[in-house]
Amino acid sequence: DPFAGPAPKEFMVKEVPDLDLFHPDSPDPDYAAQVAIAAEKEALSYSDAIKQSDGASYDSHYGVKVYGNSHGLLASYASSRHSTSCCVIGVGKNGEMERDYSYTVARHRDDLWTPETVGRKAAENTVSRLDAQRLKTGPYPIMFAADVATGLIGHLVMAISGGNLYRKSSFLLDHLGKQVLPEWFNISERPHVLRGLASSPFDSEGVYTQDCEIITDGVLASYLLTSYAARKMKMDPTGHAGGIHNWYVKSTGQNFEQMLKELGTGLLVTEVMGQGVNV
Repeated sequence: DPFAGPAPKEFMVKEVPDLDLFHPDSPDPDYAAQVAIAAEKEALSYSDAIKQSDGASYDSHYGVKVYGNSHGLLASYASSRHSTSCCVIGVGKNGEMERDYSYTVARHRDDLWTPETVGRKAAENTVSRLDAQRLKTGPYPIMFAADVATGLIGHLVMAISGGNLYRKSSFLLDHLGKQVLPEWFNISERPHVLRGLASSPFDSEGVYTQDCEIITDGVLASYLLTSYAARKMKMDPTGHAGGIHNWYVKSTGQNFEQMLKELGTGLLVTEVMGQGVNV
């Protein structure tokens, strides 16, 4: 395959910056148990509608990424990831059961939400699902909750990724530099955010990462290309082998409550079902 091989030497990372990603803790099963119990206790005490726990946990993960190739590159960095989660089951007035969850994740343990916050949010989410009512048929404005909106952006990632592009299986093929979203929509990528959950000094091919704009005023500003895809498309690799790095959607300046008020009588989508999309 003439397109296979290491990424071009000029795109190799030269220096690996310290992105403050590694914050290990001494293994302490007692601490982990206390955190999980505290989250669960808070959730169960939130409402009489919360009937039982479906589990709570505290996890710590540590990893080291090392990459080397025939260009003489040998680079590495360590990272940590700590998380707390809680899931509870509630029963509505109609007797139907619902479950929901909440979680927090961070590079440093001190940056996590308190276990009480995690438990309370899990209970709030579960209670909000109880005793659902039908809407009257009609046209309504729609707003997607953050978790759902993230999934929709994930479909955008698929559509502008090199594999789908060079196979000509994306609706955004040949759309670089063209309007693909509303003018108010902007996405920036910032790979070097300190303690960022998706921060990385280089991608899975050793290509350096850098700040870039993905969507500017609704215009597609960048594809996501590995070295293989770049050769196929006669372009340069973009440092996205292995995934994306800290995407930021520019805020309109409104908080969640203000957006709900503007929505008025409408539909807030908190969950979707199905087998994905055909990009």
